[in-house]
Amino acid sequence: MSRAARLLDLIEVLRRHRRPVRGADLANELGISLRTLYRDIATLQADGVPIEGEAGLGYVLRPGHTLPPLMFDGDEVDALVLGLRFVGRRLPELLGAKAESALAKIEAVLPAGRSAAEVQLLAGPRTGAEPLCLKPIREAIRGEQSLDIRYRDREGQETARRVWPLAVGFFDAAEMLAAWCEMRGDFRHFRLDRIAAASPTGLRMGRRHRILLAEWRLKREADSRGRREPEISG
Repeated sequence: MSRAARLLDLIEVLRRHRRPVRGADLANELGISLRTLYRDIATLQADGVPIEGEAGLGYVLRPGHTLPPLMFDGDEVDALVLGLRFVGRRLPELLGAKAESALAKIEAVLPAGRSAAEVQLLAGPRTGAEPLCLKPIREAIRGEQSLDIRYRDREGQETARRVWPLAVGFFDAAEMLAAWCEMRGDFRHFRLDRIAAASPTGLRMGRRHRILLAEWRLKREADSRGRREPEISG
């Protein structure tokens, strides 16, 4: 690996961490010696890259730093193109145009002679209609707002719920909303095809989104160890 590539890898690793990372951990992740790591950090700092910290305390990349367009290797190109094709086929109305726009930007930084059209990894079309509730759900998640939904159970009985939306999962069998349900006082999973209506309330969630998301993940891990299935409403 060239020194320039190694320095870019170091920046990318730091970008993935929001808290200071020990030099030994960075060196291990990059597969270099601690001495080389310290030298590379000094080089980047001298070039104006806002890396803060020192030996023994850890290093962090100050927020807001951007990199020039990077070169992708073959597997990275395949992963990006397949992911964007999946989005375009799965959510054509909501994010299809954005997926095409992102793909065009990726094309601009591919090596000469490479094209996304050469990637023979294809995404199949979605089955059924695109869920109309996905747009207000994303709006509520971004604004950390509670969400009012009308939800149908397996028997078609409809109930009104106020939930704190966390994330949307896309699975082969169904698309699911993970949320804290005020009515149940616990985390629940709602099938998008059973949500008859959804609208952000304009009110803040009862707890910060990042805290709720961490609690939900811990509960999922505990359920997985106990081999419990996630709670699906209705």
